Amino acid sequence: MKEIIEILTKNKETISTMESCTGGGIANAITNVEGASEVLKFSAITYSNEYKIKMGISKETIDTYTVYSKEVANEMSKCISNYTNSDYGVGVTGKLNRVDRFNPYGSDNSVYISIYSKKDNKYRNATVECTEGSRKENKELVINTVIYLLKNIIKEND
Repeated sequence: MKEIIEILTKNKETISTMESCTGGGIANAITNVEGASEVLKFSAITYSNEYKIKMGISKETIDTYTVYSKEVANEMSKCISNYTNSDYGVGVTGKLNRVDRFNPYGSDNSVYISIYSKKDNKYRNATVECTEGSRKENKELVINTVIYLLKNIIKEND
């Protein structure tokens, strides 16, 4: 994450996150790096559908694709980027080996990651299968995947 913060700082670029199952873990990883306040504009933890919708995610998208989908992750990343006028937005939604009685659809082990770049108006996506280990270990796997993707995207746009 340190390298990401350095590149964003050098380029005078910013980032914001909208996280669900990672519970702020990505924002935490960012703020663990000195100088993060220069690049992190805002972070939202939107566990419930209600607050995803309040943050701008379309109810129709949730109803059509389920809250646990690439489409919702894409809306999360773009909405948070637009809401904060950040260069990059990160959206994460999914389930970490858990049945959700409020949202019974979709895989119980898949996490959907979307990174939106305002510069080229593109999404970069990944899906992480969380089938082994503890909840904490699965969150770390997702966070490390986000770090890997972010590093590549930011270098690509550098």
